[in-house]
Amino acid sequence: METPFPPFDPEGRPRPRLGGSIGKVPIRVLLPNLVTLLALCSGLTAVRLAIEERIELALAAIVFAAILDGVDGRLARALKGTSRFGAELDSLADFVNFGCVPALMLYFWGLNEAGSFGWIAALAYAICAALRLARFNVMLDDPNKPPFAGDYFTGIPAPAGAITVLLPVYLELIGLPHGRVSALIALVYCLAIAFLMISTVPAWSGKTLGRRVRRDMVLPLFVAVAIYFALLASYPWIVLSVCTILYLALLPVSTMRYRRQMKAWKAERAAAPSADPDVLPS
Repeated sequence: METPFPPFDPEGRPRPRLGGSIGKVPIRVLLPNLVTLLALCSGLTAVRLAIEERIELALAAIVFAAILDGVDGRLARALKGTSRFGAELDSLADFVNFGCVPALMLYFWGLNEAGSFGWIAALAYAICAALRLARFNVMLDDPNKPPFAGDYFTGIPAPAGAITVLLPVYLELIGLPHGRVSALIALVYCLAIAFLMISTVPAWSGKTLGRRVRRDMVLPLFVAVAIYFALLASYPWIVLSVCTILYLALLPVSTMRYRRQMKAWKAERAAAPSADPDVLPS
């Protein structure tokens, strides 16, 4: 894999001078990293907007960062520009955008009304996001996972956690009253989403969805996507609330589907003939 930076030399040998044999980095390697940095800028800007009590723009910045997060990885694979540097940068950006930023936004929005307990809930969410991302990075190298495991996340992913944990803010923008009681409910809800991120709940990833689309479904798909984004632009808080509730409601369905596939996979392995090389066929 190509990387925009040379590896560290522990022997301290001098690097080539400018104008010497300096390698060139293809644009296709840099472009996904630029998208990641743009997402990071959007997430950090959301903190400033939340401090300035422009909560609607702050939420829009978080949603934009989540969209960019879904684009950078696919862009890197499409351009064949994946790199170790890009993977590490993406993971760090995810922790800031979907761990720290939502926690701070919730605290500025209303968790501060719960006193120290509100700050503890915000800290717990950010810590769980860090643990979730660390576990994800480790599980990428697991050679023993079943072939269908790539269709699922272990626990809800950090971007989905960031979008779902902000549900109390969406509901207030729709018209629900905001007060100390709603802050306490938001505190419990924040802890619940934090737990779901570090849990072993199999959440369907949707990575394999849309790799191949039937020709007769192309135009209806375009229309459906256009309608969705039109609704999102016209009624953002209602759409985000509905999507959040549907996502959480479908987690049990995802769990049951995963268990059925796991049971079938284990039965298939148990029924397979032994491949012991020391046993010769008669």
